[in-house]
Amino acid sequence: MKQIKVVFFIYRMGSGGAARTFLNIINNLDRQKFSPLLVTLDYEADYESYLKEDIRFIKLDTKRLRSAIFPLAKLIRKEKADIVFSTIPNYNTIAILARLFSFTKAKNVVREAAYLGGDPKTDAKLKLYGMLYGFSSRVIALSEGVKANIVKRYNVKDRNINVIYNPIDIEGIEAAAERAEPIAEEAGLFTDDTKTIVTAGRLVDDKDHVTLLEAFAKVKENVASRLIIMGEGELEQTLKQKASSLGVADSVHFIGFQKNPYFFLKKSDVFVLSSKREGFGHVLGEALAVGTPIVSTDCKPGAQEVLDNGKYGSMCSVGDAKEMADKIVDILTIDQASREQIVQSGYERAQQFAAEKIVKQYEAVFENVLEPKN
Repeated sequence: MKQIKVVFFIYRMGSGGAARTFLNIINNLDRQKFSPLLVTLDYEADYESYLKEDIRFIKLDTKRLRSAIFPLAKLIRKEKADIVFSTIPNYNTIAILARLFSFTKAKNVVREAAYLGGDPKTDAKLKLYGMLYGFSSRVIALSEGVKANIVKRYNVKDRNINVIYNPIDIEGIEAAAERAEPIAEEAGLFTDDTKTIVTAGRLVDDKDHVTLLEAFAKVKENVASRLIIMGEGELEQTLKQKASSLGVADSVHFIGFQKNPYFFLKKSDVFVLSSKREGFGHVLGEALAVGTPIVSTDCKPGAQEVLDNGKYGSMCSVGDAKEMADKIVDILTIDQASREQIVQSGYERAQQFAAEKIVKQYEAVFENVLEPKN
């Protein structure tokens, strides 16, 4: 049987959720049916080392996204690609234009992960993306909420959109969670009975670490605790100053991007997501997979869907530091039997996002768009 050639295009295999999703899809794609080729711009990036050895990987000779159109088009033509798969609007734009300029029969499949829009300028831009998406064969939305947003703000037809949740490499996560990380020992983490709260995400406004820090200050009034913040971003110094002004700087550990965040997730007593909005909330699924109870804002649409409106994690209102603090204290002071029940329920939920299950859904989409249409 002829393999389906899929070109996966992304800016770089960096530390974000899009690269992690690409990694999980490519690594788990059925090699009997599919031949994957990963294409990025000319950057070194964190997740490259996690690619399986049999995956072909090409870097275009440019660091500028717009300059990638014609080199990518040439590559699509040379490789005789069947599918060009991309994610995030800017990258999708380049992938679609490159496929058009390749003058081949390849099909675009584009993925939308974020819940974008809300102001007139952004909504107008999304309409333009939607027009361009008309040249793709299928749009994949990260959640039902993201799909509804694409229909509303991009003007993409409902029938052209598939909802596929993020794939989570549960087996890989479980193995990584058992590997010790030297930075934890160096920073004096997990060495005593102090309760540990952990979060992960870019240090940007949408993640609302300010509310988390305010909540943590209230938690410390009731429970001996520390806060670990994984991630990098433009607000790092602002957040450190905020921790100082709240008088909790000595108990807040900014440890930057971690290639193995799963060790910290598993060792911590509670994971907290303080985001204002999330398309899916990939790290929520990862926390469930390692057995860490969750406190999350009810940010739309992702967290509500992943946690099934609070069935698999404790939820609080966006921006409400007091409610967040109360929920965290509840988890930190819960009895062992109740905690074990939460952990077991969360692990069962995580299985629904297992990479081998989710990737089968991607495979079905790839096969479907290549079927002759009557």
